Amino acid sequence: MSAQNINFKRINHVMITVPEGTQLQAREFYGDVMELEEISGEHPRAALWFKIGDIELHVRQEPAGPLSDRHPAFEVESLDAAKLFLQKKGVAIAYSSEIDGRQRCFFRDPFGNRFELLEHLK
Repeated sequence: MSAQNINFKRINHVMITVPEGTQLQAREFYGDVMELEEISGEHPRAALWFKIGDIELHVRQEPAGPLSDRHPAFEVESLDAAKLFLQKKGVAIAYSSEIDGRQRCFFRDPFGNRFELLEHLK
């Protein structure tokens, strides 16, 4: 397992946030107005998931605050190798709720932007 770089495969999803109390409006906009297909299931933190082209759009309510949880998520060849690479560079890794069928971690850049790296389990 090499820690020379992160082998990105593709973007998996983008997670955007909406103000608290607006989940019904978000479902109506993205599902009815935009006509995106909703992905059913119990998703972390009650997020709404939609198919958008060959990726996913995740929509979650979030209170206002200095650091948002909005983020793009990238599939990688090896999550273990990606974490090792980030650790060797001094980048702090964070974890969140588990999702069946995938391993994931998060990190922030020096400007507070959040990124997710994930690997689908086979």
